[in-house]
Amino acid sequence: MTLRWYVVRVQSNKEDRVRESLLKRVKAAGMEARIPRVLVPTEKVNEIKAGRKRVTQKKILPGYVMIEADVDENDEVRAMEVWSIIRETPGFGDVLGTHSHATPMSDEEVRKILGQMETSEASPTLAIGFAKNDHVKIQEGPFEGFEGVVEEVDPERGRVRVMVTIFGRSNPVDIEYWKVEPV
Repeated sequence: MTLRWYVVRVQSNKEDRVRESLLKRVKAAGMEARIPRVLVPTEKVNEIKAGRKRVTQKKILPGYVMIEADVDENDEVRAMEVWSIIRETPGFGDVLGTHSHATPMSDEEVRKILGQMETSEASPTLAIGFAKNDHVKIQEGPFEGFEGVVEEVDPERGRVRVMVTIFGRSNPVDIEYWKVEPV
């Protein structure tokens, strides 16, 4: 038995529902050994909204589900059993690969995604929704109401450096990222 990981496209924002439906179908068909794991890859992310810090789940591959399956290409009947369980699941889109042949993920890709999930479980990353050159408006503090351009993002400290024009000169302002909003 050779287990390989495959990526399945599903309806967006329905990944968890498709996962649950597929797991029920696998159990009903008694194919737990052939399809042992179905994952919606997520990572934990720290967010600060309205001054409150909270941990949320963010999908690593939105619109996709990872399936570990034993699809023996030499035994077409058994392979068709596995694919029919997967393809007949409500919300299923298609398997990544060519029309007639699904392409399994490389071991490196699987290690990277599973590692990212484990790392975020131990220490969630800070989600900052800004990037360099984004136009923002400062919402709090002494520069409230000023608009500027993001010069630098420091996710470790949860701060952004915004270039604000004061008296005709561009000045850097370091501020917590939740105190600015996109323009």
